[in-house]
Amino acid sequence: MDLLNAAFLIALLKIIWVNILLSGDNAVVIALASRNLAPDQQKRAIFFGSGAAIVLRVVLTLFAVQLLQLPWLKLIGAVLLLWIGVQLLADGDDDADVHASSSIWVAIRTILIADLVMSLDNVIAVAAAANSAPENARVLLLVIGLGLSIPLIIFGSTLLLKLMERFPVIITLGAALLGFVAGEMATNDAAVHDWFEAHMHGLDYTVSIGCAVAVVATGMWLARRGKAEAP
Repeated sequence: MDLLNAAFLIALLKIIWVNILLSGDNAVVIALASRNLAPDQQKRAIFFGSGAAIVLRVVLTLFAVQLLQLPWLKLIGAVLLLWIGVQLLADGDDDADVHASSSIWVAIRTILIADLVMSLDNVIAVAAAANSAPENARVLLLVIGLGLSIPLIIFGSTLLLKLMERFPVIITLGAALLGFVAGEMATNDAAVHDWFEAHMHGLDYTVSIGCAVAVVATGMWLARRGKAEAP
């Protein structure tokens, strides 16, 4: 029983640590998606978005290995992430108070889609951390460990929102991060990875940086066009 408890605690600590390391990108998405909401709605979007994202990650973790073996999945996810990054950067602050009641659900939807895409790789690390525990305790471990990471994501998102108000450049950097992650996902997809390694070996970072630049450039262009067309 002592060995069982020790294995359980060690695996739990691993999961918590992995989630600390992996919560940064989620906090960026949540902060970006909720930055135009009213302050009280920001808190609700962060809370519900973070909680739903954790539940989603638990479900994904249970099927992580099978999911990541599907060809084209990461490529589709990369395209979705590029689109989300562009939209988050293109959304201005001018209509922050318009349709406020429905915007919170739009923000939560954006958070969930982005977390679904960005978690495809991250859940592998969490699943691996749980493998050192007895098999009948793994699901409980995932739920507890990922649940404990909710405060980390909420704190990180809240801190980023405050920083965005003082340093708007963080919004651009956050969108660039989404583009960079999208580039990483695209080059690691099972359908193209072998071809990429054979013909473009060593250019992984080039593709990721190119995607980051493309997201920022497109998002800023759309934002300027929107302001120009505004009455």
